Amino acid sequence: MELEDLINKTCLIGLSYFDIDGEQIKQSQLSGVVVAVDEEDGISVQLEKNNDKAIFILPPSLKAWFIAPAGHYKNAECNLDIENPDYFVTWDINKTKEATPEGEHEWWGWEPRIVPPTVN
Repeated sequence: MELEDLINKTCLIGLSYFDIDGEQIKQSQLSGVVVAVDEEDGISVQLEKNNDKAIFILPPSLKAWFIAPAGHYKNAECNLDIENPDYFVTWDINKTKEATPEGEHEWWGWEPRIVPPTVN
């Protein structure tokens, strides 16, 4: 699969956030359609849950992309409702600095989950 193959494909995105000690802070799910890809800038996904059609940018790695089994996926907490997405995408996002002074950029490292997600 190439990055360009993702254009116009639907995806269900799972994000897990961890603090500096590796403790999970939160999880979230998003869904949308891939509208652009760039080897340096990343994979742009137009989110479906937002009326303003916000763009969420993922790193340009295909390691976190898995063909999704057919199904209806709902998550009321994340305001998610998608049928038959083309792909599941899963990333761990790790905080890389303990504390950042107010007004300074926080640093997070993105790591693809390379094991296909399981469906309950």
